[in-house]
Amino acid sequence: MLALMRSLFHFAFNVTDLNIARQFYGEVLGCQEGRSTDTWVDFDFYDHQISLHLGEPFPTAATGHVGEHLVPMPHFGLILQLADWQAMAERLKAAGVGFVIEPHLRFAGEPGEQWTMFFLDPFGNPMEVKGFADLTTVYAS
Repeated sequence: MLALMRSLFHFAFNVTDLNIARQFYGEVLGCQEGRSTDTWVDFDFYDHQISLHLGEPFPTAATGHVGEHLVPMPHFGLILQLADWQAMAERLKAAGVGFVIEPHLRFAGEPGEQWTMFFLDPFGNPMEVKGFADLTTVYAS
């Protein structure tokens, strides 16, 4: 049955400078670098693989209506335990990363209550990091 399969997620997207990408994804986000060539670099993105290729990043726009916000679309990100989310928020603030949507609580008291924040990598690729007190409630409805 497919629902019982364990897998890793892979996402490949464009950046315009691999050295700047290494600094942001490696030093700011704390991801370990994997394989690379002159045109791409892989990172361990919290147990998932991202591949950053030289090229023009996807165009994005704040068109995703979630709660009281219009969030950038498309975007990708992480779901973390709340303590790890808080540490990530502090890490981003300490690195001077600007937020598209500041860290805040969303869906308070509802199923799926979560903390969230949106920011851009140096190439304009939007990311969301969510924090849950209990990861079993990620799909709560």
